[in-house]
Amino acid sequence: QVQLVESGGGLVQPGGSLRLSCEASGIIFSDYTMSWHRQASGKERELVALITTIGGATTSLDSVKGRFSISRDNGKKTVYLEMNSLKSEDTAVYYCKAQLRFSARAFWGPGTQVTVSS
Repeated sequence: QVQLVESGGGLVQPGGSLRLSCEASGIIFSDYTMSWHRQASGKERELVALITTIGGATTSLDSVKGRFSISRDNGKKTVYLEMNSLKSEDTAVYYCKAQLRFSARAFWGPGTQVTVSS
């Protein structure tokens, strides 16, 4: 049974930081490209950052470049999203996704809420 469990979300003031974690089970983690996506209320889900099986990292959103970074620990089957200098517009549900390389097979976590507000 495949599970992706996100953690680390919560309420933070503007300018603050959070570190999201997504722990996987039931998959060969090192075979999966991992990514973080977010969905704000009333908006479509968007790709935030992606990291390949060999650790090549990409931040997809111009609005978070220089503030967010993605990393992974294959030994812990965990992917992280470090978020700094948070802004109110970063408020969203953040989802973790595992995509099997060379395949359409993918899994999503249930999401974790991040709220940036004073």
